[in-house]
Amino acid sequence: MRPYLLLTLLSIFTTALSAQSAIIRGNVYDNDNGDPIAFGTVQLTGADGLNKGANTNIDGFFSFANLQVGDYKLIASYIGYETIEFDINIAVENEIEYKRITLLPSGVSLSTVDVSARREQARSDVAVSKVTFSSDEIMSVPSTGGEPDIAQYLTVLPGVVSSGDQGGQLYIRGGSPVQNKLLLDGMTIYNPFHSIGLFSVFETEAIRSADVYTGGFNAEHGGRISAIVDIKTREGDKKQFGGLVSASPFQAKVLAEGPIKKLNDSGSSISFLLTAKRSLLPETSKAIYEYAVQDNFFNLGDSSNLTAGDIGLPYNYQDIYGKVSLVGGNGSKLNLFGFNFTDDFEVPAIASLAWTNNGGGASFNIVPASSNVVINGVISASTYDVSLAERDGAPRSSTVANYTARLDFTYFGGNNEISYGFDYNGVNTNFTFVNPLGITFLQEDFTTELNGYGKYKGTFGKLIVEPGLRMQYYASQNTFSLEPRLGLKFNATDNIRLKAAGGLYSQNLISTQNDLDIVNFFTGFLVGPEGTIFEPDGETAAADNLQKAAHAIVGIEVDANEKLTFNLEGYYKGFNQLIELNRNKLRATDPNFVTLDGVAYGGDISGEYRSGRVFLAANYSLGFVTRDDGEQEYPTSFDRRHNVNAYGTYVFGGDNAWEFGFRFNFGSAFPFTQTLGFIEEPDLTTAPVLPNILTGNGDLGVLLSPDRNGGRLSDFHRLDLSLQRTFEFGTDSRLEVTASVTNAYNRENIFYVDRITNSRVNQLPILPSLSGTFYW
Repeated sequence: MRPYLLLTLLSIFTTALSAQSAIIRGNVYDNDNGDPIAFGTVQLTGADGLNKGANTNIDGFFSFANLQVGDYKLIASYIGYETIEFDINIAVENEIEYKRITLLPSGVSLSTVDVSARREQARSDVAVSKVTFSSDEIMSVPSTGGEPDIAQYLTVLPGVVSSGDQGGQLYIRGGSPVQNKLLLDGMTIYNPFHSIGLFSVFETEAIRSADVYTGGFNAEHGGRISAIVDIKTREGDKKQFGGLVSASPFQAKVLAEGPIKKLNDSGSSISFLLTAKRSLLPETSKAIYEYAVQDNFFNLGDSSNLTAGDIGLPYNYQDIYGKVSLVGGNGSKLNLFGFNFTDDFEVPAIASLAWTNNGGGASFNIVPASSNVVINGVISASTYDVSLAERDGAPRSSTVANYTARLDFTYFGGNNEISYGFDYNGVNTNFTFVNPLGITFLQEDFTTELNGYGKYKGTFGKLIVEPGLRMQYYASQNTFSLEPRLGLKFNATDNIRLKAAGGLYSQNLISTQNDLDIVNFFTGFLVGPEGTIFEPDGETAAADNLQKAAHAIVGIEVDANEKLTFNLEGYYKGFNQLIELNRNKLRATDPNFVTLDGVAYGGDISGEYRSGRVFLAANYSLGFVTRDDGEQEYPTSFDRRHNVNAYGTYVFGGDNAWEFGFRFNFGSAFPFTQTLGFIEEPDLTTAPVLPNILTGNGDLGVLLSPDRNGGRLSDFHRLDLSLQRTFEFGTDSRLEVTASVTNAYNRENIFYVDRITNSRVNQLPILPSLSGTFYW
């Protein structure tokens, strides 16, 4: 009943607002390739002193509503492009005038363009704990192997912590990986990062934009309790064929794009985009990076037949993504996409891990001719399979099949904007695990989530108000979750903006990892338990079986001058209920799941300087992340108190052909549970009495400190450098050659210590590389 009530109220509200006068709307595109121009400026002037301004959205769309009959002048501009203007006559009431605008590039530098777009977006978007970037920004940061990747770029953002280079994970403001949702063109990707941790499944040059919400996200997003990473790929070139080929010691990749039906005068086109990459590390590392293979990490000491030269860095992966885009003359479009991502990590006779992720779907954008409502939707299906086989003979496997259908409506009405939508999410999980005591855990589930949301954005002078409400129905739990959200921004001056956001969040997805893991290549997924679970005290039944959190964030943005900006935010995340797999299950009657509480709080300060050929950025994060399992409150394994990033680029030489880049990261020590001593663990399952003390030696067990994560490892710091030279061949072809070095001063950063052997395992040492990318 409640979802239908929400739908009815939204429909009545939208219908009432749609009773308006005339509308002038349209899209703004780049004349050279047909790409939409986001955050461009569109101005409308008319009789009686009318003067309205608007910024285009990510699709280049703009809209002016509540207009009267008369003559108007429409002016579209964007720094880096020539300004264009049109005379428009509204002859009758309720007329809807659509204008397709193409802008010609001018000679203004891209850095100036980027600064202007960011300032315009900051003044009109609440954007609390939100970072938006494109492929150009990803490629501006020095990267391992000279291969820019979003997996490496995310680690320079405020509030993001990486636990390691090999098998490490990304944690966003106190949220573990399963609490962060990553979207690719509206489809959920369950494991976006390869085993080596340095590369993702996404092709950098195919990324159009990425929005990272580190907390406080509004009602259009749900199903996760910490963060959202929303990645959108671009469309293929609509006018000419092109692409790139690239190679480095780490990987090789190719991208091809072009028109199937060229862009015509009416604005319609059909284009394609195809990308593929494959790891080269299993082959090249044996010759180039043999010194980087650590015997302790791969347990080679237990197998006399293997050496570092035999296995190299055995991270093998392959990613393929394809997209076909059909664009109409009125701004409507349809995208068809599909992907196949694979990863294979194998050390012979020790362990073998493999996963595949296949999927496809369609996304669409409809601009109705007789309404000021824009409709967006996604239909998709995907399957993620992962398996791990180890020497102990206890394999693990997990499968997640996901089916999604989503429909969003956005109404543009002067200074008001209303968004609402509905989505269906079907999740089928199959998980098998044998714990060290030989007890098999097997769970197979199919659950449905039905969700609806509404969001209003109103501008009242200097104040932007963005309240939202999301309702989630979890069928397997037969539970509704009502989740209010709120975002605020106050433009105190042209250069100072105050902001705040908060809300309630829930999720039903559970990971097999827990917050004490340091290295874990295998991640399984399952949905929340349907039976009774208990609060951390072990006695009180939980009110429901969902994981829940509350966010509260405040911040300030300051434009010190035209070149320098600052952003300061403080945040609090209260994890009211977390659910984990019970790894200490001793008997079949013991519960499969345990619950925890937790908090994450802290603050970030970041700054950016852009001036001509120079770009500099730095940020500092202070964070506290703890969990409470009913026995004690303890810091998580990713509780990093201080984190500092500094990075930048300098372009120099004739025709700006050279670019120097650097990135420095400092992170204070991660916590760990200290070792008190060792004990024998005899096998009591094969004999009714104690074994012979002379011949029946049991396995060596570890006695841990009762003070969980009471110790700290050493601090982390690393410097990465890059130097790039661009060779131009005519107007459409170029070659980029990049020399890079990761961990330039060869810092021995600790990853973990093997408790049994007391052997230290470090993260990756110095890694020089040379790469080349040819564009045509």
